[in-house]
Amino acid sequence: MSTSRRPLIARNESVWLEGPGNRRSELVFAFRVLWEFIRGMRALHFMGPAITVFGSARFQEGHRYYELARRVGSLIAKDLGLVVMTGGGPGIMEAANRGAHEAGGWSVGCNIVLPHEQKENPYLDKFVLMRYFFVRKVLLVKYSFGFIIFPGGFGTMDELFETLTLIQTRKIADFPIVVMGTDYFREMRAMLDTMVREGTISPEDLDLLIFTDDPEEAIAHIRRHLTENYRIVKRRPKWWLLEKR
Repeated sequence: MSTSRRPLIARNESVWLEGPGNRRSELVFAFRVLWEFIRGMRALHFMGPAITVFGSARFQEGHRYYELARRVGSLIAKDLGLVVMTGGGPGIMEAANRGAHEAGGWSVGCNIVLPHEQKENPYLDKFVLMRYFFVRKVLLVKYSFGFIIFPGGFGTMDELFETLTLIQTRKIADFPIVVMGTDYFREMRAMLDTMVREGTISPEDLDLLIFTDDPEEAIAHIRRHLTENYRIVKRRPKWWLLEKR
């Protein structure tokens, strides 16, 4: 007797596993991606230089990592005078945006459409809703002058290691990364040391990466690299292009 099985992947997602589609569908997809980039760049172009904060959506107010991210968001806004950018959702993202908002800084989110809707948090001065993870990742790196990584899951690890890969391959340079939550990341730090020891990465690949639980140390690390390596340019919207911050 045959039994029907529920598909593991929704129809609109399983297309990724089917290889090339017809020419029309491939062209439509290419234009959707292009439009997503244009829409995201137009929305974020004038927000100013940002520090992007990543971490789990599952930590709630009162959790030590939530409160730590809230403090970091506040320091980014007050001490560095930069925009706090996150994935726009709850948890660590909400905490960092909240800290910036409470400090009177600019708080931005680059949210994603998911099967189980991830609603934007209430502390955003501006947010853009994206359909594709890979477009979102490009935008979060493009407009960021540094990353702060808090404990998180697959998505957080994806962002961390993709950025480390870009640094290792010299696609981006002098890009500071702060990893906060030394207990949580202890085994990962040991694995990175193993990779250096085995020669799969070079010791200098980790020069811009620090592990700390101290918000002031995190901000000082980013400030040092901003001072040494970056020239911050703020662009003004042009009214005749219907642009706005």
